[in-house]
Amino acid sequence: MIKLHGFALSNYYNKVKLLLLEHGIAFEELPNKLPLEEAQLAQSPAGKVPYIETEQGFLCESEVIVEYLAARFPEKHIFAADPWQAAKERELIVFIETHLELNARELYGEAFFGSKVTDEVKATMEKRLRRYVAAFRRIAKFAPYVAGEQFGVADAAAFVSLPLVGRATQAVYGSDFLADVGIDWKTYIKLIGERPTAQRVNADRKAYIEANS
Repeated sequence: MIKLHGFALSNYYNKVKLLLLEHGIAFEELPNKLPLEEAQLAQSPAGKVPYIETEQGFLCESEVIVEYLAARFPEKHIFAADPWQAAKERELIVFIETHLELNARELYGEAFFGSKVTDEVKATMEKRLRRYVAAFRRIAKFAPYVAGEQFGVADAAAFVSLPLVGRATQAVYGSDFLADVGIDWKTYIKLIGERPTAQRVNADRKAYIEANS
């Protein structure tokens, strides 16, 4: 059985967890806290979560984990069967995680944790995020799912990361960059949130926050 290491506050942990639940892949959750202990750095070298434990060893980085799951369980069809559609799903994930969430992460200290971001960082991130939010809007369908009519792997990434981007830009700039280009992410998140798997992820996240507040 796959062992999932991490904690329920991490959006990338929740992405992997949501996909495991969606596809009925058996797994066990093993809670970790950051920073990881020295011994755990042999399991996750950068000290990040999530990482998984398999009979062959440990594997880190959420998208690498997803690719591993797709290869190990081909019958689960984690990515679309059509090569072009699967590539388009991967394209969306890169935009969501690398171009949007990773850049918005520079704002989280001020947006969510009470610290301040320098004016230089704010200016750089505003320019970069507005560019990539506009680009993402050009390729995302939201019809009603991010890649089209069916729920897919890109939705797992969007569900856990788009709210962070919208809320962080609103908090720091007074403007939700996603909403500014017509992305109604709140309605989209509500749609995904109706899925039993997403409800499980949200409930576990809420319980984690309450237990650690």
